[in-house]
Amino acid sequence: MRRIWYRFFRFLSGLSYWANRRLTAAGALVVSGAVMTGALGVDTRQSAAYQVFGFLAAVLVAAALCLPLLRARVRVERELPRVATAGEPFTYRVRVSNPGDKAVDGLSLFEDLADTRPAFETFRAAMRIPNYRAWKLLINNARVAQITEQALPAIEPGATAEVEVQARALKRGITHSQGVTVARADPLGLLRALTPVPRPANLVVLPRRYALPPFSLPGVRRYQQGGVALATSVGDSSEFIGLREYRPGDSLQRIHWKSYARAGQPIVKEYQDEYFERHALVLDTFARRGWERRFEAAVSIAASFVYTIETRECLLDLMFIGAEPYVYTAGRGQLQSGSLLEILAAVQPCGDKPLTALAEAALARRHALSGCICVLLGWDEPRRELVQKLRSHGIALRVIVVTEEPVAERLAWLLVVEPDKVQEGLARL
Repeated sequence: MRRIWYRFFRFLSGLSYWANRRLTAAGALVVSGAVMTGALGVDTRQSAAYQVFGFLAAVLVAAALCLPLLRARVRVERELPRVATAGEPFTYRVRVSNPGDKAVDGLSLFEDLADTRPAFETFRAAMRIPNYRAWKLLINNARVAQITEQALPAIEPGATAEVEVQARALKRGITHSQGVTVARADPLGLLRALTPVPRPANLVVLPRRYALPPFSLPGVRRYQQGGVALATSVGDSSEFIGLREYRPGDSLQRIHWKSYARAGQPIVKEYQDEYFERHALVLDTFARRGWERRFEAAVSIAASFVYTIETRECLLDLMFIGAEPYVYTAGRGQLQSGSLLEILAAVQPCGDKPLTALAEAALARRHALSGCICVLLGWDEPRRELVQKLRSHGIALRVIVVTEEPVAERLAWLLVVEPDKVQEGLARL
């Protein structure tokens, strides 16, 4: 029975999507009038509404017959931005050229974003009692960006019109666009002829970011095995210090051959050891059902740290658990901060791994870490144990707990942030 409801709702939303593109505002009014007068005029002896129905139906048929002759033969180029930020508007430019020998008018432009109708498994998990209102809510919640219809000016033969499209990023994520559809209204202004123009592109919507007050990262500089080979000049550079006699265990690659030939004994080059800061940003992805707002707030907080921490002077390891433990490093010679933001745009909750996997990922790098920032979704016993395990290994911590529930502990390294008051909470950092 649920599958029948699913197919019915999917058909209705598909029909609504088609009608919004095919009908103009006047056309929608005429169709509504035709449906009403058709229902009222069933009994032709009791009402004359059937005459109005006949007129409106004839007008719609005449408009429909014109559509095959109205397909817009135009060339479209658009510069869809690669990234946007959740909750903020963005714009991009579209150029439409008319290669024909006649002017075209009545044009409008639609962006062909990915279908946001949920899969059957999502529908079944989200709805106890199927209803169309909840179905529409699922569709709206899955929508990453909103790009409305854009009217185009009349374009003369051989001319090009350039317009700026206003859009808004609704939530973090990645959405695919198949291209654009150029619509042209019939002479009566009721129906539109649709011409799809394939222009595949992806739009990455980065998480919302908040302003952070001045803060100091926990921990101190540590020796990094591999030095510049790993960090490429982060921290103290491996400048040449001097020469000394060979000692057992020295690498043969460091032998200074000219001095060896002059002195008659092995002489090696000496370099300065590499010390710099390396911090871990640990994101809790173990969200229970009903923790959606907590999870989105936690991702935004992590994105705020990624955006704020200066990785030219340190390394930053972003750690979270997905299908497997993931660790991404930003800094010189590594990823840029923008790449970490794009990774956070696509991160999803994890429900099939234990919370201990997060501690194991951090502890595997404990010897190189100066400190660790943990963004947690609660302050229950498993998460307390995770923090205690990290602290027991000498890792300097700063813990941010995103929860609506009260937390009794008052610790210098613990900050509690409510999901709906993230900016106010981070101001106490």
